[in-house]
Amino acid sequence: MAIQKRFIAGAICPRCAEMDRIRAWEQHGIRYRDCVSCDFFEQLPIEDEALPELETRVNREREEPHRDDLQTVKILDPKA
Repeated sequence: MAIQKRFIAGAICPRCAEMDRIRAWEQHGIRYRDCVSCDFFEQLPIEDEALPELETRVNREREEPHRDDLQTVKILDPKA
């Protein structure tokens, strides 16, 4: 049976900085990642869960939008 390689949504390649080009798969207790655009390749033991995962647009911290103070608006009647 062929190994199923899955793309990581929103992942940015650490070598070529292309988005959505990283594939991941597991084989014989080792987790692999590679980039289809460049020669980036990485292998990690599955037991080591303390390693940081790749930054994606999904797992980034969201910045709070800046809120301005609200002010009331008075509409003037042009006939008055």
